Amino acid sequence: MPAAALKSKPLPTQSTVKHPVLLDLPYEPVVKHSLPPGRPREWYITHNRRLKAMRLAIALLDSGVYMPNQARNETIRTTAEVIGVHPPSDTTCHMVRALMRYCR
Repeated sequence: MPAAALKSKPLPTQSTVKHPVLLDLPYEPVVKHSLPPGRPREWYITHNRRLKAMRLAIALLDSGVYMPNQARNETIRTTAEVIGVHPPSDTTCHMVRALMRYCR
């Protein structure tokens, strides 16, 4: 019997990529662009807070925290330290949980 006949076929997947994508690569920040001028200061603060909350929510999901009640402030701040962003405020932690809640 030929060796090719003994080899089992891989299970079909829905992925269209030809090679596996490694998800555990180190975090690499995207190229930053300057924000549009002329907006009120509160807009910039809110915008940056939303970006930070989104990064933290993605990192928590990647680490296995899927439910908002699992993401306590300490967990979110520890994740922020791991991915290298400044510790989030209580408001940002609340936004992270809201993103995890409404993205289902």
